[in-house]
Amino acid sequence: MKKYAGLVEYDGAEFAGWAAQPGMRTVEGELAESLRTVLRHPVKLSVAGRTDRGVHASGQVVSFETGAELEPPVVAYKASAVLSKDLALRRCVEADEGFDARKDARSRSYEYRIVNDPVRSPLRRRRASYVAGGLDLALLQHAAKLVLGAHDFRAFTPTRTYHVRFERVVTESAWEMEGDLLTYRTTADSFLYGMVRTLVGTMLELADGTRDLSSFEKLLSGGERSEAGQAVPSRGLTLVGVGYEDLNLKGGGIRG
Repeated sequence: MKKYAGLVEYDGAEFAGWAAQPGMRTVEGELAESLRTVLRHPVKLSVAGRTDRGVHASGQVVSFETGAELEPPVVAYKASAVLSKDLALRRCVEADEGFDARKDARSRSYEYRIVNDPVRSPLRRRRASYVAGGLDLALLQHAAKLVLGAHDFRAFTPTRTYHVRFERVVTESAWEMEGDLLTYRTTADSFLYGMVRTLVGTMLELADGTRDLSSFEKLLSGGERSEAGQAVPSRGLTLVGVGYEDLNLKGGGIRG
């Protein structure tokens, strides 16, 4: 058996998240079925990040084993040919025998996009959320810098959670504005469930004047979920990259 690693891209708008669920359309379910068709045997996928309903990915990474005699680029081409138009296995390479897309990931990177304008943007409605009111970019940028480093992020994930460790190390956290498009970029060793969307929602409360900076800073040392802001809509979130020590998937969002 050989171990393959693949770069997966998808528009999450019509998916009920990554994880396979009976009776639901999921990324894992459709990708595994396409690989079963191409490789002619069932495939068990390991994934770097289990994205939620509506979340997109340009740099998702999977790993799987196969005994088929198909070269990795052929697997990517054939699998994508039978997938729906909102999902593709963009790249596929042979990996070390022990490689695991989840366990070997050293970092994950996300982007959150917001159209900030008095008038909404129909063309970006599936890939960005919308805020009509004015926002203080300088405050957003200051808050983003506070997120850098090791913090207890328990206030930014649901109270009922499978997580037992709440400290995460954030190595990238920055806002930038281009025209009417506001983008938050962040990288960490890993993320808690809902963490990015809740961080963004809480920082937006700073930017619109409904929260003060000291209360946000306090949340980075732990706190109750009720003390943080509302999670922003999933449609603005994209998993853009996963970092590994030794994996080269050229041409599509892998960092590290």
